[in-house]
Amino acid sequence: MNATVILALLILIGFGVPIATSLALAAIYGIDQFTRLPMILVAQRMFAGIDSFPLMAIPLFIFAGNLMAAGGISARLVEFARALVGQVQGGLAASCVVTCMIFAAVSGSSVATTFAIGAILIPAMVKNGYPKPKAAAIQATSAELGVLIPPSIPLILYGVATDTSIGQLFIAGFGPGLLVAFALTTFLLIYCRVYNIGNEASEPRIPLGPAALKASAALVMPVIVVGGIYGGVFTPTEASAVAVAYALLVGTVIYRELTLPAFIRVLRETAIATAVVMLIIAAAALFSFVITRMGLPAMATGWVRATFTDAFTFLLAVNLFLFVVGMFIETAAAILVLAPILAPMAVAFGVDPVHFGLIMVINLATGMITPPVGVNLFAACTVAKLPIERIIPPLLPLFAVMIACVFLVTYIPAISIGLRDLLY
Repeated sequence: MNATVILALLILIGFGVPIATSLALAAIYGIDQFTRLPMILVAQRMFAGIDSFPLMAIPLFIFAGNLMAAGGISARLVEFARALVGQVQGGLAASCVVTCMIFAAVSGSSVATTFAIGAILIPAMVKNGYPKPKAAAIQATSAELGVLIPPSIPLILYGVATDTSIGQLFIAGFGPGLLVAFALTTFLLIYCRVYNIGNEASEPRIPLGPAALKASAALVMPVIVVGGIYGGVFTPTEASAVAVAYALLVGTVIYRELTLPAFIRVLRETAIATAVVMLIIAAAALFSFVITRMGLPAMATGWVRATFTDAFTFLLAVNLFLFVVGMFIETAAAILVLAPILAPMAVAFGVDPVHFGLIMVINLATGMITPPVGVNLFAACTVAKLPIERIIPPLLPLFAVMIACVFLVTYIPAISIGLRDLLY
């Protein structure tokens, strides 16, 4: 009967039914066919799934990211990144990675990063000799840093789903995030020189000092948020409210670019994004309850222990499994459904739960640039006005870099938990 519920979910997803609706319908089918539970349980479990104080951080970080984008932060971060690495061949591509890394520490969302930064840098790269599909592929891949560099919405979801410290997950996210940023930047600088892509040398040099001064308000925000968390000043959830207050201050008082119409638009976009995420969380909570009631996690744990004998082979299988899952299922839903099942198995094999959280997130982040459900691909194609099939060939080398980073994070725990162990 477990297989029937899972099969129902896969069929619904295959027919293009939205992921939240698919999860809810599959759960309702399982309750109706294989349990004697009353249907009022559907509403109760969905409400219980979002009745969590740490989840308050999600809409607030989304709000803060949207405010920063509307308040002129994106353009200043791009100018700062170009001043750092933008005057050499491949510099604009490297600037895209650096800007996304910084903006990720503001928004916590890869899709928001794609739209906010891509709207500026994709046209700039095309103007400087980059093929448009290549520019879009660079933007889509760089935006993955939005789910690794804290504050990260997927890391918050993993912490809630597995009862793992969100503060420890945030500090552990810096290592993988910096690794991906360094790997992508190095690869792009070499690739652009070898294939003679980009003519940034013809662009006027941007002085680093003035660019840093203009972007200073944006650069200080991650220090306030993350430093406040690890300094014990406020919790990750309270930090999200501080981020909103700071974003409002920057946009209205310092840069004075956050107008009333823009603020109203930000409120609307935040409400829509929050509703989408929360509906997925509620439906995933219901689905997780149903499959747990039916004994699927216990069965899966028994099978894993009988099949895999050590952590190396288990993590290899998890990587392959999550890669396939990430191609078809949205990141939030995948974490909420799978993390409560997989995390206890990983702990049984001696894997630190914080380390495993980063393994899950970086794997599912890679799924954001793989069709058919690669949200970053669709966002970048929307900005570049390209059909998705044109972005795939130039994406493949960048995808290979991401896969290498996934295996480094998986099998070198110090990348994730080394900094955590120094601080805790």
